[in-house]
Amino acid sequence: MSDKKFHIAMYPWFAMGHLTSFLHLSNKFAERGHKILFFVPCKTLDKLKQFNLHPDLITFIPVTVPHVEGLPPGAETTADITYPMQPYLMTAMDMTQPTVEASLKELMPHFVFFDFTHWLPSVARPLGIKTIHYCTISSAATGYLIREKGSFKNIQFTEADLMEPPPGFPSSSMIKLFAHEARQLSGAGVKKYGKNISFSERVFTAFTECDAIAFKTCRELEGPYCDYVENHFKRPILLAGPVVPEQPASKLDEKWANWLDAQQPNSVIFCAFGSECILPSDRFQELLLGFELTSLPFLAALRPPFGIESIEAALPEGFNKRTQERGIVHGGWIQQQLILAHPSVGCFVTHCGYGSLSESLVNKCQLVLLPSVGDQFINARMMGRDLKVGVEVEIGENGVLTKTSICKAIQSVMDVDSEVGKEVRENHSKFRELLLGRGFEDSYIDGFVEKMQGFLQ
Repeated sequence: MSDKKFHIAMYPWFAMGHLTSFLHLSNKFAERGHKILFFVPCKTLDKLKQFNLHPDLITFIPVTVPHVEGLPPGAETTADITYPMQPYLMTAMDMTQPTVEASLKELMPHFVFFDFTHWLPSVARPLGIKTIHYCTISSAATGYLIREKGSFKNIQFTEADLMEPPPGFPSSSMIKLFAHEARQLSGAGVKKYGKNISFSERVFTAFTECDAIAFKTCRELEGPYCDYVENHFKRPILLAGPVVPEQPASKLDEKWANWLDAQQPNSVIFCAFGSECILPSDRFQELLLGFELTSLPFLAALRPPFGIESIEAALPEGFNKRTQERGIVHGGWIQQQLILAHPSVGCFVTHCGYGSLSESLVNKCQLVLLPSVGDQFINARMMGRDLKVGVEVEIGENGVLTKTSICKAIQSVMDVDSEVGKEVRENHSKFRELLLGRGFEDSYIDGFVEKMQGFLQ
């Protein structure tokens, strides 16, 4: 492998899951001596500092997010806004183009990594800078959802279109969408995502104009899907491996440590849906009632449903009184990585965000899959049906969730003697050992760097 050291710029979508995912990859590059220039919103910089393991090599470049009508004053990331406001934030991010272009001209990195800023390839190409579209979703979700139909400026897929995989999708796959999921996604492509641009046009431009597409995965997990994406977009595919974040240097907060230490090994249901997933009130309540029905201890980190100010106000009637001895519902941020690693946690109920799935695969707790939107549906099918490392909650027609289905899924993975429980435990253990195997991740990152070297020859 060449000893040449790169200068790499990172400009991810201003969502915490994207920012941290790009920063985890930056840490892997910095371990090998490469210098990183990381564009980040001004007020968000302090939140990311704790994840920067190589401050001597990773330099944050503050970006002022312009105010756009429709955004709350001072909004910088998706954590500051509701989901319907995201197109306005994307407009604001697009307005940073002149500033970012000036920085690239001055700093002249060898590469720039991006995702939703579809204009970066056209800015970087005249400067001789190579562009890599780093996907924070799975290759399976990319291949299934980012499909072409005529002019991608106005793609309108029907419910029937999306219930079946696109032509050429891996034939061995068991991935399909249910009717209510396809219905939710059918109009997503034509919706505006930024000023005068649809979501599908933005995404297709990013995939077809970049020099390469990169995923945070490995061939052992997603090989056929990576091959499909490479063939579909006619772009080289780079695989970074699992990019497992380093275990935080901080300790688990005393409050959680004391509570978890008091529970039996492998007995606790842990549920965390991330900082941006907000459940409707009826689904929120059925989820908690399902935990109650299991009679197991539980720790749930959830945001209150829309229109309800606090977690306490959202709880089912009498729930707190009935479960206060064995359950906690927390409305704020929580140390997910450290909690997943705690020996009392036996089950992780996840919304199937790709980052959460990566963290869970390298821990011993069993997976219960409950997707809510977009790529989460595909991730759940891949984990539950293809890899068989978890159990997906059964959902009724029109996406109806019941406490009984929650309870059933949890009991099936927690029962070490059941056929399903045995199968998912064996598969999970197999992939965990693979991902944590000595030299496994290093081999992927080193291979990634070698391919980058090839682009500059």
